[in-house]
Amino acid sequence: MKILITGFNPFGEESINPAFEAVKLLPETIEAAQIVKLEIPTEFKKAGKVLQEGIEINQPDVVVCVGQAGGRSAITPEKVAINLMDGRIPDNAGYQPFDTPVQEDGPTAYFSSLPVKAMVEAIREDGIPSFLSYTAGTYVCNYLMYELLYLIDHQYPQIKGGFIHVPFMTEQVVNKPNGTPSMDLETIAKGLEKAIEAIVKNDEDIQLHMGETH
Repeated sequence: MKILITGFNPFGEESINPAFEAVKLLPETIEAAQIVKLEIPTEFKKAGKVLQEGIEINQPDVVVCVGQAGGRSAITPEKVAINLMDGRIPDNAGYQPFDTPVQEDGPTAYFSSLPVKAMVEAIREDGIPSFLSYTAGTYVCNYLMYELLYLIDHQYPQIKGGFIHVPFMTEQVVNKPNGTPSMDLETIAKGLEKAIEAIVKNDEDIQLHMGETH
């Protein structure tokens, strides 16, 4: 049983990204599942390729992508990804798409195949703010979620996949306007761990797989 969890590198004016920093803090196993960690570049054209390579190399049962949503005050599993790239700022390669589809032959949207409501509940039960989000935006986070679900739809139907947004970490808001939401890194990592626990516990296919291999 293997779960691939990804996080982005810093982008925009930030020198750190809580997504991959939190991913790095995760234990090597969660609920008997092996955790594989992968850093993803915040680039529209490159992120999907790095993700696909990670899937090909690791052959995971589940893929969870994690990204930063500055301005949010909670950990937010995403329900839907849309077939649109529209960058409010250029990505790390200087590319800034405008009203561009992620995949020309793709559907308008994909829904996450993860148990997102159970994930929110598990995070909250541990005393960490969480809610379900119905918009992953139109930047590289949404792009990567859509690319993941497109790959699952076309090449990896056995894989479950989805996306989680996390807030700024506390250090990032020191020089931001008063009231800018944040969360300490250890809490973000703990929330991700609880979300992964919920994924394993609430998926019948995963439970069957684990029963066959343990």
